[in-house]
Amino acid sequence: MTAQVDYLVVVFTATSGASGELLGSDEKDLVQLVWQLVDVKNKKLGRLNELFIKPDLSDLTEEKEKDVVEESVVENGSGADCVFTASNLESALNLFHLQLTNEVNSTGAGTSVCLCTDGQLHIRQVIHPEAASKNILVPDCFYSFFDLRKEFKKHSPSSDLRALNVHTMADSLSIPVDVATWDPSALLDPSAILPPEIALQQVHSLANIVLAMLSEPISHTFSNPERVSEKFETGTCSKMEKVCDNTVIRARGLPWQSSDQDIARFFRGLNIAKGGAALCLNAQGRRNGEALVRFVSEEHRDLALQRHKHHMGNRYIEVYKATGEDFLKIAGGTSNEVAIFLSRDDQIIVRMRGLPFTATHEQVLAFFSPGEGLKETCPVSGGKDGILFVRYPDGRPTGDAFVLFTSEEHAQCALRKHKEILGRRYIELFKSTAAEVQQVLNRYSSAPLIPVAPAPLVSVLPAVSLLPSPGGVRDCLRLRGLPYTASIEDILTFLGEFTHDIRPHGVHMVLNQQGRPSGDCFIQMTSAERALQASQRLHKHVMASQRGANSRYVEVFPCSTEEMGLVLMGGSLSHTHTHIHTRSRSGTGLSPPPCKSRRLSPPSYSFNPAPPVLPTEAAAALYPPIGQVLLTPRPLPPGHAYYPGSAQLYMNYTAYYPSPPGSPTTVGFFPSSLSSPGGLVRMPGLTYNSNGVKDLINAVQGYQVRNTSLQMVYA
Repeated sequence: MTAQVDYLVVVFTATSGASGELLGSDEKDLVQLVWQLVDVKNKKLGRLNELFIKPDLSDLTEEKEKDVVEESVVENGSGADCVFTASNLESALNLFHLQLTNEVNSTGAGTSVCLCTDGQLHIRQVIHPEAASKNILVPDCFYSFFDLRKEFKKHSPSSDLRALNVHTMADSLSIPVDVATWDPSALLDPSAILPPEIALQQVHSLANIVLAMLSEPISHTFSNPERVSEKFETGTCSKMEKVCDNTVIRARGLPWQSSDQDIARFFRGLNIAKGGAALCLNAQGRRNGEALVRFVSEEHRDLALQRHKHHMGNRYIEVYKATGEDFLKIAGGTSNEVAIFLSRDDQIIVRMRGLPFTATHEQVLAFFSPGEGLKETCPVSGGKDGILFVRYPDGRPTGDAFVLFTSEEHAQCALRKHKEILGRRYIELFKSTAAEVQQVLNRYSSAPLIPVAPAPLVSVLPAVSLLPSPGGVRDCLRLRGLPYTASIEDILTFLGEFTHDIRPHGVHMVLNQQGRPSGDCFIQMTSAERALQASQRLHKHVMASQRGANSRYVEVFPCSTEEMGLVLMGGSLSHTHTHIHTRSRSGTGLSPPPCKSRRLSPPSYSFNPAPPVLPTEAAAALYPPIGQVLLTPRPLPPGHAYYPGSAQLYMNYTAYYPSPPGSPTTVGFFPSSLSSPGGLVRMPGLTYNSNGVKDLINAVQGYQVRNTSLQMVYA
């Protein structure tokens, strides 16, 4: 729409919650809708209309419910020319569209109509989000509107867009404004409910501002209105594409079965870029409840941040800022095969998981063909071209595949075959997205993080221990065996008088890969003496949790910052190591921790730099050039003190990670680790009265042992 419209409809909304710049941020329902028609050609104003929507009183107290009813009664005697009431949002929007159409037809001066609002919030943050959450179809007139602030800025480029409001625009145009008119800048509490009579005054003032801009000497032309996307467009994204950091957000807490269409519905009213919704996967290739969303502009990104902790069904969704690099890691791709596969428009993608490694295109097509006596059909779009098998770089199948269907009906029919048998295996089926296809292909087709290392040069390099030296200052405490419901307050109560010796932000709960307490905790003390006294006095004392009835005795050990960093980066410290400074294999060692999350322990703690353990010449002889080893090498800041301080470190740890404030807000994900050749261990001297294999399993707990590799030798 580039030409001047015939009518402008000045619209103002009010909810049962916050107003002003926070309008719609608290997810409250629409309760009042006021509008007035402006004849652009004749420069005349129509009648002032007011529509009340019955609010949802399910979450209000009796006193608030009475207040809402009383306010509605008072408004019926307000200065509006026409007053309407509606029982719900759907009937209110239909009534608005009907009354507006009748008024335009009765005037007879034209047919083109467009809404005009004071800012973006009334349409993008109130009408569309509530309608989407209630599955209500919005009339077409709400998909385009003029932002009066932006139109005014065209006339006055020096004005600050964020500082503009009805008062500033009216003062600039020398339009008298009623003193009682609400000024959002003078409101002390923007979260307060807007008085009902203010909406009429706002619409009247906005209509006069529009008339002043249409009249001479300004003679402004209202063209190129704002657009609201009616449908989310799927698409692909190249890793070479530049994505602005100010247009990306991270949504957390999504239901595992949610799709990109569900994300677009959650952000309805805001324009998401083509293919801009990317669901994140965990180390096992399953959705982890997070998504990265790319919007068309920074303005829409800022509006999306205001939907922090809004609800998708029964779950609230957390919304945070993200970067363009984060988005490209998830949604970016370079494979031509994937680009061709995803180039078809309006295709529904279904992911197959658990396929036999020998599965072929013909078997997949036969799997989705109708069985005997069944009338339902779910033909694959394009036949063999609509099937994409996921493979490793060497061509071996992974057991995953993506299949295209032409319609939602065919896709739903295909999903009903979930866990049916293909060959000798049952197949899992999930509705997928283009970004998930890119993410899965990127994960399996990329080179491994650590290749098979060459044979070590034993004659050239001496054996180097990766364990911390015994001379470190033990000014930290390690608490082991905490109740899983224990909080930081419980730990402080347990420490008693030693609480005053804790450094600021020095309590670090250790979480497992699911983000739950692991039963471990590290505490940074002010001195090694106080740490030793605390361990001697509190070791194996009982800790009670306020949030649970269970209580447990807690082991307390002194440790150094180096040892703390070692545990957080994937190692483990035994009882002997914490008290006796020996280098024996039984006293200390690097053993796999219980969780196997492919995460790198975040750089929460700083360590003093140490000299490199390998000379430069020896390191060059042992390892090939970095370009041959890694696809995308990453440095490890700040690094462990006993690894080379000047070189980049590339390791794939499986480790616990600390909770805030010790950890940053983001943790990098790395490809899966390579399997190493197994070893044979002989265990002489076993007791004759042992329980056999059960005792052996307990002895090697934490290590990866083959199921059939334990054998007892009997005399």
